[in-house]
Amino acid sequence: MTSPAPLPPMTEPASPDAEPPPPLPRSARIREQAPAVGVVAVGGALGACARYGAGLLWPTAPGAFPWTTLGVNALGCAVIGVFMVVITEMWSAHRLVRPFFGTGVLGGFTTFSTYAVDIHGLVEGGHAEAGLAYLAATPLIALAAVWGAAHTARRLIGWRQT
Repeated sequence: MTSPAPLPPMTEPASPDAEPPPPLPRSARIREQAPAVGVVAVGGALGACARYGAGLLWPTAPGAFPWTTLGVNALGCAVIGVFMVVITEMWSAHRLVRPFFGTGVLGGFTTFSTYAVDIHGLVEGGHAEAGLAYLAATPLIALAAVWGAAHTARRLIGWRQT
C-alpha cells in the first residue's frame, strides 16, 4: 500500500496591503461571461413566450382584476422554490442550469413589470381599492408560493430519502 501524497504547504493569506491580481483582459471577460448571457437570453425568450401564451389562454379585460398575471407570478415563484431546493439539495447542476432556468425562463415567465402596469391601470381606471389590494397581495402570494413550494419539496425529498 502506498502512502498518500503529502499536502501542499499552507500559504499565508494575502496582506491587506497586497496588490489585487490584475484584471482579466476584456476579451477574456467576454469569453467567460458569454455562455451565461446566452443561456439567460434563450431562457428569457422561452419564459416570455410561455407568459404570452398564458395571456392568450386567459385574457384579462381592460379594467378587470389581473388574475392571469397574479397566477403566472405565483406559479413562477412556486417553481423557483422547488427548483432551488432541487439544484441545491438534491442534484449537482451544471453551472449554466441556474442562469438558464432560474434567471432566464422563470425571469421571463414571471412578470412583475406587468404587475406594476396592472396596478396603474386599476388605479387610473377608478379601481383604486382593487389596485391597492393587488399591490399588497402579489408580493405576499409570491413569497408564500416560494416558501410553500420549497418547504413541500424539502419534505418530499426527506420522505423519499427515508
